[in-house]
Amino acid sequence: MTNGQVAIVTGGSRGIGRAIAEALGSEGFSVVVNYNKAASAAEEVKTEIEKHGAKAHIVQADVSNRDDRRKLVDETLKAFGKIDLLVNNAGVAPDVRADVLDASEESFDRLININLKGPYFLTQLVSRQMAEQKSGKIINITSISAYTAHTNRGDYGISKAGLAMMTQVFAARMAEFGVNVYEIRPGVIATDMTGAVKEKYDDLIFNKDMTPIKRWGKPDDVARAVLAIAKDYLPFSTGEVINVDGGFHFRRL
Repeated sequence: MTNGQVAIVTGGSRGIGRAIAEALGSEGFSVVVNYNKAASAAEEVKTEIEKHGAKAHIVQADVSNRDDRRKLVDETLKAFGKIDLLVNNAGVAPDVRADVLDASEESFDRLININLKGPYFLTQLVSRQMAEQKSGKIINITSISAYTAHTNRGDYGISKAGLAMMTQVFAARMAEFGVNVYEIRPGVIATDMTGAVKEKYDDLIFNKDMTPIKRWGKPDDVARAVLAIAKDYLPFSTGEVINVDGGFHFRRL
């Protein structure tokens, strides 16, 4: 059963994006599942959403590409006629975790284009539609890397810090249209992106007291935060940061 609401989830074929897309589908949202390369995985997500009686539409689009961003918006409007929720989730980590003294311009450009420039201009397109509708919600999935210095992946942190500021900029601009904008800031989440550093974070979480809640985060933890916003449980909040990080963000003695 659908609830009449339409959501776009970028990077919706795997990891956190998949959990978000399926959670929204379970609540009756019609979901546009955006993917770049994982077509078969996107089909799996579509199938899971449809099991709940909700509608799903798959759109291949590289968010860093101008024409693809336009295609994503156009296909969503063609399929469903409106956009009630945009979840900017698509993002990449650097191919090589290089020291900031050695990191390449190519890596920097790639991360900024996908993690920041793409969401920025996709949000611009969607915001214009939401301004006409005079309704909508936008959620940016960032990272604790937005404020935690990693000297071996500075490009990633800078891209996420930019996305955090983008949240505030669009929140300020879109409030007059009844559109609220939020940032969800995940901590260490068990996905394929963190699989390569599992031993490191196992040690930090379970032996080094990195977080008060001593477990890995799950994609579903982030999806639950998205649902709270999507279901309008935070109507008097905008530009807000919601930490989903096991308590990493606060200082302790």
